Amino acid sequence: MEDSPGAEHLAFMQWAEGAGIKIKGITPARFPGRRLGMKATRTIKNNEIMLTVPVNLMLTIDSIPSSFTSQFPSGTSIHGILAAFLTHADPALLKDVDPWRRVWPSFDEFEDSMPVLWPEHLRVSNSSYGASSSSSSSSSSERKVLLPPSISGKWNSFSKEPVGADYETRYQNLLSQQEKRLQDAWAHVVTVYPKTEWKSFAYYWCIINSRSFYYVSPGKDEPEDWNDAIGMVPFADYFNHDDDADCDVTFDGTKYTFRATRRYEKGEEIFMSYGSHSNDFLLVEYGFFLPTNPSDTIYLDDIIFQDLTTAQKKELAAQEIFGNYTLPLPLSPSPSKPSTNSKSPSEPPSPIHSAATLKYLPRRDWRNYISGRSTHGVDEKKSATIIRGWVETYLSECVVTIGIIEGMLDQKDHEDGSGEEGKIGSRGWEREKLRMLLERWGQIRQLCEGVIGGLE
Repeated sequence: MEDSPGAEHLAFMQWAEGAGIKIKGITPARFPGRRLGMKATRTIKNNEIMLTVPVNLMLTIDSIPSSFTSQFPSGTSIHGILAAFLTHADPALLKDVDPWRRVWPSFDEFEDSMPVLWPEHLRVSNSSYGASSSSSSSSSSERKVLLPPSISGKWNSFSKEPVGADYETRYQNLLSQQEKRLQDAWAHVVTVYPKTEWKSFAYYWCIINSRSFYYVSPGKDEPEDWNDAIGMVPFADYFNHDDDADCDVTFDGTKYTFRATRRYEKGEEIFMSYGSHSNDFLLVEYGFFLPTNPSDTIYLDDIIFQDLTTAQKKELAAQEIFGNYTLPLPLSPSPSKPSTNSKSPSEPPSPIHSAATLKYLPRRDWRNYISGRSTHGVDEKKSATIIRGWVETYLSECVVTIGIIEGMLDQKDHEDGSGEEGKIGSRGWEREKLRMLLERWGQIRQLCEGVIGGLE
């Protein structure tokens, strides 16, 4: 069959069923234009259980012998220990899961898709781990930024000003956060295994990062770093992501259960949701993004903060609405949409409207507005004009960066036509990355244009 996953995947499925995984009406399969996913082998009814995986077959921090985990210094991440186990454990301990490991993506597949493994000139960011020691600060600053700001933390069309305050940006500066987690894990592991090969460790780190499910050890609190609430679930990692997937996933401490929440026909792909994430997050964490994503967002923090005074930023911080200003939603000033100059109480406005009104309202009126007590002095046209200006700044970044990427693609086409030998393969690899980025920037541009159109 054309969609057959291959002998190694069928062998793994047999291993899974023999080990105690209950598989009902589903199988891994290949889908055109994509890699593997999960499909229905028959009609699956609404509310039917498709897959059950017992916890004893999962790879977790609790399934690793204490003789191994106890070697690592305090502060070593669970993620890092799991990667070290797959890199260094006695082959006899890993033999039982060899059929599972044989169906994992290759390092080359991760290198193709995950920015953390791309060469420096493609992943320019604000990461302190991003540049090699041989790169000068001047040459680094002159390199063009190709990744979106939520990933890179940098811009091409303007110079970002210091914010003047620290605040949580879990879904911004994504690449620097991921690089730090990887590098910190590596630093801890080499204290125990000094001869650890970087490529092998990074490979298993990416396997765990991209294929794990939620897991916390019984009787323990959630870890301080939410990235460490992880465990690997065999066979379930075939499910591809869709934001509104019709698949209910539950974990009761003893097993993971996957249940259909609608009827599936034979041959239909079955998705699960990895969570409501932006396309930038999906690209960094999993190496893909969706053509249509209802949870896609962009952040206006850098643009808004350079348009506010220090006093205004302090006011936002004092009211705990400092940063993480997202588009496209919410756009309305508040759920109740109060009329201009109305003094009737309403729900507090969205954070982005709070920041916009701060630019023209007297401080007392602004505090009454953001607390929902009054809308006196609020001019929705003024607010829309301010927000539109911020979004137009982001749109300008789209135009500039799209032009940079298109210029790089044109240059590669010219080089390929020049008769140079031996370099076309590497340029072809890079061309695919550039096309991926061009598609992502096109999505961001459409998002900006849609917001501007709505404000008008």
